[in-house]
Amino acid sequence: MILLATPTAPGSTHGNGVSTRRWTRILEDLGHTVEVAEDYRAGDHAMLLAMHARRGAAAVRAFRADHPRAPIVLALTGTDLYPDFSGIDRAMLALTDRLIVLQPHGLVQVGPDLAGRTRVIVQSVPAIERRPPRGDCFEVAFLAHARPVKDPLRLPEATRLLPPGSRIRVTHVGRTRAPELAGVLTAETAANPRYDWLGPVGREQALAVLARSRLMALTSLHEGGANVISEALAARVPIIASHIPSSVGLLGETYPGYFPPGDTAALAELLYQAEHDSDFYAALADHCAALAPMVDPARERQAFASLLKELNVTPH
Repeated sequence: MILLATPTAPGSTHGNGVSTRRWTRILEDLGHTVEVAEDYRAGDHAMLLAMHARRGAAAVRAFRADHPRAPIVLALTGTDLYPDFSGIDRAMLALTDRLIVLQPHGLVQVGPDLAGRTRVIVQSVPAIERRPPRGDCFEVAFLAHARPVKDPLRLPEATRLLPPGSRIRVTHVGRTRAPELAGVLTAETAANPRYDWLGPVGREQALAVLARSRLMALTSLHEGGANVISEALAARVPIIASHIPSSVGLLGETYPGYFPPGDTAALAELLYQAEHDSDFYAALADHCAALAPMVDPARERQAFASLLKELNVTPH
């Protein structure tokens, strides 16, 4: 049995919750029994897969004390890796057998001493069928819970800089736990005809918004390997993204759809270019289409199968 320790509550729509559920299915498909817990749980476990170096540290230490020879795999999240990796307990990392990062730049971030036992596993999403786009606007999907690290006000602020003739309209899906921020987003929706915050919705509805949109925007200041990029690639929706290491790790250094993090004017210019420059839009679309195989679920499943083989963890 594999113990999957995650600090994320069951049913969470945050990235770690989505990853936990997907990884559980993958491991079960590979023939393993998986026990999911929010902390360490004693038992006859053949391996620990812990998510989040800071919040999973106690589970790593407890598992190693009880299972001195069983392998430990630690998945590093965005807040573990960025803006820097210096705050992670090196003694705890020494207890692990493998580390997981969600995009290739993570190997750079962990440093040469840890890169050799770090594996890149890109988050997968089954192919999402495109839906007919809205005819009344040029819709831009923004799928992000409203937290400071997501820079959630950057996009509505950018839409206010667009020329009057622009048809861009942002549909923002995601929750916020800060009442004052919810008030700001609600007021922005009322005052800004180019921005609609729908609040928290089900995953199917969120993906439906993505599938009909002409663009997907990511404005984050830091990410570990945004699942929403995998979703956009699976839906063949072109992406506008802040130029942060994790996005470059997934989309590549030459991707034309980046803007400097926090730069409202540059974001507005990029949005307008995507709306009005057909060659630019085609370049975004072609680049994303070429990357779609990277998020094939079979590829992620094979990555986990190879990892378990390395560690001699067999179904039983």
